Amino acid sequence: MKSTEYGTIHISRIAFMFIFAVFICFIAASSISSVNKEWINVQQFDSNIRTLPNEAFVKLLEFENAYFGQTLSEEQESITKMLVESTLQFKYGDLRSFFGNELPGLSMYHTEILISRDGTDYTNLPYESAPPLDVLLQEREMAQKELEELNRENPKTPPVNLATNKKVFIYHSHSYESYLPLLGLTGDPDMNKAVDSKTNITLVGDLLGKELEKYGIGSVVDTTNIGQELKKKGWDTTQSYAISRGIVQSAMASNSDIDFLIDLHRDSMRKDVTSVTINNKPYAKVFFVVGKASSHFEQSYALAESLDMAIESQFPGISRGVVAKGLNQGNGVYNQDLAENSILIEIGGVDNDMKELKNTVEALAKVISEHIIDAEKVNASHE
Repeated sequence: MKSTEYGTIHISRIAFMFIFAVFICFIAASSISSVNKEWINVQQFDSNIRTLPNEAFVKLLEFENAYFGQTLSEEQESITKMLVESTLQFKYGDLRSFFGNELPGLSMYHTEILISRDGTDYTNLPYESAPPLDVLLQEREMAQKELEELNRENPKTPPVNLATNKKVFIYHSHSYESYLPLLGLTGDPDMNKAVDSKTNITLVGDLLGKELEKYGIGSVVDTTNIGQELKKKGWDTTQSYAISRGIVQSAMASNSDIDFLIDLHRDSMRKDVTSVTINNKPYAKVFFVVGKASSHFEQSYALAESLDMAIESQFPGISRGVVAKGLNQGNGVYNQDLAENSILIEIGGVDNDMKELKNTVEALAKVISEHIIDAEKVNASHE
């Protein structure tokens, strides 16, 4: 074959490949433009980009200018590996990361245990799940025994200092989360029945607000029916944090003193995991959750660590520890980017009763108030 013929064939191949590449780009662009924007998880995309190491971008620059490749060591990972791990959340050589993404329940593998307390491991971490919206909207009366316990006055009287401002905002992104004993369903094997539009975690939030007030910590407790708000917008439960985010932002806009956010939840585990007896008193265990994708992750972790250490030292065995969740295990932010002092607390599980919940709320109020008072003293000394 003559060289001119070979050159012609070579150029033809290049032209064909170029046209084919343009065609593929056109098809991809057309497909993306037709995608429903609500299907695109912008937070997930942003998080994936942020997880790319600097070396990945240097390697991209190296394609255009070899000079940039001189700054990388020979031991650097391939661009393919870095892109796959960061974009698909899949780790080379670790099949657990693949199955953790694809199989229900195994996504908990991605949850990071920052502080592990007795009995806490990857088999009993809290996870987010909820029955259909119509089930969440049902209203049931509180069981008589639990109602009597709720209305029973606490004989102990903590020190009282009149609150001069409302510093703490307590809310419930999953306000429908409830407890089987409160609904007269003690011991029911179906944990999904522990949901209710009326008798739910908001009762615990109200108790916590009142206990904090006894210590002179002004509190605002939001009891919005999240299920009803989701129904109004035609949304499902995966968007409950979008509802609560608006609630928090409105509260902070109307009250400039609020700088401490507490999102209360109920854990999904059963009684053997979420209960403890301390000095002959029954308690519901607590779990602190921080969002990996929050811009205030470090501050939220420091707060969780402080509260965990304080409550565990005063009530040994009450804490299950601290976990961090990213966008692929749940919301990943949990509104913790709205304030530096922001935390999500799981109080008890589906089987805890009102007595256990009240005892835990008292313990939480004590350590939270001490934390806030100590922080105010430090700030005052620096002024």
